[in-house]
Amino acid sequence: MKLHIGNIAKTVTEPELKALVVAIAEPASFELIKDQSGVSKGYGFADFTDDAAANAVLKGLDGKEVAGQILKLGEARPRKTGSKVVHA
Repeated sequence: MKLHIGNIAKTVTEPELKALVVAIAEPASFELIKDQSGVSKGYGFADFTDDAAANAVLKGLDGKEVAGQILKLGEARPRKTGSKVVHA
């Protein structure tokens, strides 16, 4: 299961956010989305091979305050068909 992690303060680094996730369960992959200049866009993804682990992270971090903002977690939705993807 892939989780979308939103409402992340722009001051939170990828290692800091990953540490919060790993404290609950180890993701198969993890990414904090950044713009072309390397600044956080305020959301990221954590992918888990085990749904129980994903659900534990969802319950453990959804609504948690980090750097003054409340994290919002949910199951990631597939990209909309026809979305334009721009690679830097």
